Amino acid sequence: MSELLKNIDARTKLAGTNKLEILLFFLGVDHRTGRRETYGINVFKVREVMRTPVITAAPDMPPSVEGMVSLRGALVPVIDLAKYSGISPETPREIMIVTEYNGHTQGFLVEGVDTILRLDWSKMRVPPEMLTSQTGGLVTAVTELEDNRLVMMMDVEKVLSETSSIDNEIMFRGVVAVDKPDCTVFYCDDSSVARKQIERTLAAMGVRGISAVNGRQMWEEMEKVAIYAQSIGKPASSMISLILTDIEMPEMDGYILTKKIKSDPRFNGIPVIMHSSLSGMSNQKLGASVGVDEYVPKFEPLRLSETLARRLGVDTAPVRVA
Repeated sequence: MSELLKNIDARTKLAGTNKLEILLFFLGVDHRTGRRETYGINVFKVREVMRTPVITAAPDMPPSVEGMVSLRGALVPVIDLAKYSGISPETPREIMIVTEYNGHTQGFLVEGVDTILRLDWSKMRVPPEMLTSQTGGLVTAVTELEDNRLVMMMDVEKVLSETSSIDNEIMFRGVVAVDKPDCTVFYCDDSSVARKQIERTLAAMGVRGISAVNGRQMWEEMEKVAIYAQSIGKPASSMISLILTDIEMPEMDGYILTKKIKSDPRFNGIPVIMHSSLSGMSNQKLGASVGVDEYVPKFEPLRLSETLARRLGVDTAPVRVA
């Protein structure tokens, strides 16, 4: 298994080129269709692939959480992706993909892994709306292989949010409302869970937000705003207060989006904040190299709100009522 992921650090060089590498895996034959579908996960989020170790069951866990294992002294929760996805394969899940993102480490049980595929983000397509509604947003992108197989990218952030407490209401209690009715934050993320958290954060702040599911859609919206702003003799910055972007997105990733924004004089003065679960220093440095103004990890609404308020020029000190 180690050969499959060797030299993984070198893969960070792909960032900023609109390319990615995905690990292909299987969950078993879906009894609903009779087919063994192919799924994918970004290699950036994979720490290792290993044979499934002995799992210690724990009480009061969600149905898809099998228990926990000890990896080099750290306790790691183990999630059965087949159970989570509603698949009931007869084959055992003998492989565990250990993932790490946004400070969380977890093991995903799968039937098997195939290979690592390198491709351009432009080859990753936003799934049809019907598929998105049927899967509850679990599939964020789809690509077609040369052998005509379709690969579905799983929203691992959605899996994490629904098997842990990262979407807990308590997380939003410290968000302070600000007096900026004229501010508009443009944000893009292919994860429905992440977009919902951003939406809730902005709503708690009292700041208007406009969303997009990927960098390409966001860029198209920004160009429309820039054209309109120019037609009325105003800068685009008078209509777009700030850009909040994810890194991993189909069709156009956050690095390419930032490059386009920072190289276009129409968007001068608009700060770009990278909001991602890829929280390693290498990703932050890559973001800075393409012009990102600041980096904020996902699933930290309070920290996000404080960063947004500061960038919008707002004092977030609580208002005292006499």
